[in-house]
Amino acid sequence: MTFYNDIYPFYPLQRTAFIVSGRLLTIILVFLMLAVGLLLILPGIRGKMRFFWMFRIIISLFIGVVIVALNFTNSWAEARMTTNATYKSFSNAVIQAEVGLHVGLYGINVTLRGNPIVQFNETINYNEMFSWHDIVEEEYEQALVKGLPNPILYIVEKFTLGSPCGMIFQYRQSGRFASATLWTAFCCWMLANILFSLPVVLYAGYMTMATAAFIFFSMASFSTIMNVPRCVFSIGEDSFVTEYSHSFWLALATGLLCTIVGIFVVMLNFLMPEKIKAAFSAGFDSCEVKDKSCREGYLNSVFLNGDINLPVTPKVTPECL
Repeated sequence: MTFYNDIYPFYPLQRTAFIVSGRLLTIILVFLMLAVGLLLILPGIRGKMRFFWMFRIIISLFIGVVIVALNFTNSWAEARMTTNATYKSFSNAVIQAEVGLHVGLYGINVTLRGNPIVQFNETINYNEMFSWHDIVEEEYEQALVKGLPNPILYIVEKFTLGSPCGMIFQYRQSGRFASATLWTAFCCWMLANILFSLPVVLYAGYMTMATAAFIFFSMASFSTIMNVPRCVFSIGEDSFVTEYSHSFWLALATGLLCTIVGIFVVMLNFLMPEKIKAAFSAGFDSCEVKDKSCREGYLNSVFLNGDINLPVTPKVTPECL
């Protein structure tokens, strides 16, 4: 007897494949709420400054969310292939499936998807996460207890401490340094946003370039794994090695964007300092920016020159009362 969708009431739920990282989804939602909150003040900004303010918000939040999200993505390096492999231990069943390895800064994701997805009356759709911060041997033992498919166990075994490949040392150390430099880039990004709101646009440009520099440092740190002989994963009759993936190229694009923005701000600060300060509303009153809504003001020259003769009020003494 089942309730609905073949769910049994007194048995554990069926295994479902990992869909999206909860941390990554939280980061995206937080930055989306921040973007919506900042864009709500756009109707209160008059003239062409409204579009400039919107452009600043979108570019700045894009850089911030990318820097934070890159710490939690699992696509810095990846490899995938379609092959025929044995499905479970102590079984001669051979399946045709797509095997994938996705490497992040904090761990790996191993995917196994059948082609077709249903074979031997079982849904073959696995996405297993293994973190560097935990003891890999313990997670590997838990995977053995769960009875995960042989291709997943084979790949995870390559990242254990006892593996002759030594991949755990390469990826864990490079991931730690890459993550540390990314968090430093995030701090530089926050300082740049603070300096943009103050009359120090030049230093804000410098901090933007520093953000780009630390993003490039993180990429260089992760790239060290490509300078050593890479371990070859052989499953069935096929094999693969890891290559750079989406997160790496996204970090490169974000670093180039920060470099362009920083150099552009610094150059304009030297070429036209007054206009760049006016554009960022730094050190200027609202009516100093030319706008049709600002009316002309009049100065009281008599008051400014000090030529004011106030009548002297006689001092009243008690005897006069």
